[in-house]
Amino acid sequence: MNDAAGTHDSLFEAPPMAEQERMVEAVLFASPEPVTVRELENRMPIGCDVKQALEHLKGRYEGRGVRIVRVGDAWAIRTAPDLGFLMQRETVETRKLSRAAVETLAIIAYHQPVTRAEIEEIRGVSVSRGTIDQLLEMEWIRLGRRRMTPGRPVTFVVTPEFLDHFGLESARDLPGVKELRAAGLLENRPPPGILSGSDEDDDDEDVIDDQPELFEEE
Repeated sequence: MNDAAGTHDSLFEAPPMAEQERMVEAVLFASPEPVTVRELENRMPIGCDVKQALEHLKGRYEGRGVRIVRVGDAWAIRTAPDLGFLMQRETVETRKLSRAAVETLAIIAYHQPVTRAEIEEIRGVSVSRGTIDQLLEMEWIRLGRRRMTPGRPVTFVVTPEFLDHFGLESARDLPGVKELRAAGLLENRPPPGILSGSDEDDDDEDVIDDQPELFEEE
């Protein structure tokens, strides 16, 4: 059995690493969405070391106008953060998020997986269905596993699209409290206990015109 396996493997000699890097680069460049290692392995010749090719390619792009970045469990080619201003278009219409949506998104990002009841407990107000629906429609959050508690409530987590939009490798890369305060997210917040009732009307009326950079839709 071992001899047969060795013969089988020898029939498929992997391309040189430089060629593997070119293959990975081509796939990432052509893909509109981040690509997982498994997807790359399925496309490339047998015997290729996709993980090593990615690391080599990532090093080659250091300091360039674009980078090879990890987005959750996937990889993508993205513009260097300091050059993002070159990609801005003056005519882009900003999609505004209500304060309720920004707060709900922040709670999910920092406390995931989190149930709707837990979000309401943290915010101190009820969360309207419209707020959750908006974030689901934007594909910034998705349904997670159900809690093994009475009623088995569904949980919410952020998506790879959310991480990709804000240039994060994982939720662990979210900014800390000091960074959020510097960005303005924690400024001018009502003291605990001031908010009460429901945010049903917030989605239409309490709209943030100047959103913090962390939660600004392009």
